[in-house]
Amino acid sequence: MTPSPSEIWVVRPTLEQLNALKAGTMMEHLGITFVEVGADFVEATMPVDHRTRQPFGLLHGGASVVLAETLGSAAANFCVAPERHYCVGLEVNANHVRAVRSGIVTGRARPLHLGRRTQVWETHIYEEAGRLVCISRLTLAVLERREERPR
Repeated sequence: MTPSPSEIWVVRPTLEQLNALKAGTMMEHLGITFVEVGADFVEATMPVDHRTRQPFGLLHGGASVVLAETLGSAAANFCVAPERHYCVGLEVNANHVRAVRSGIVTGRARPLHLGRRTQVWETHIYEEAGRLVCISRLTLAVLERREERPR
């Protein structure tokens, strides 16, 4: 069951919260920046430059997957009660449909399924002229937080 857009967030993320996640991570290294939060989506940009291109000068497919997994994972964790649950990736796939050599790509992730034990997010990545570059789907496990046991 996919909730209506007004019901997607347990805690609606702010851009400041989402962008704070990047300190010291691959997000920071690749220049990924969250730019919009909607009722049922999150959006981020990533430069196509020396950090994200493969040796033949094209956007690296792995960089697109990093953008998609970043969007879906971050968003998923705002769709669960943070004191009780957290989400981790189980599987990610991507179809690369257009080459990009420079500029900025933008990814937008939306949930396909928000369940008690799993979530599925789909991300569409576009180049600056609005043409589709990549479609990715991410499946996440929804896990219970457990109290830390003393060692």
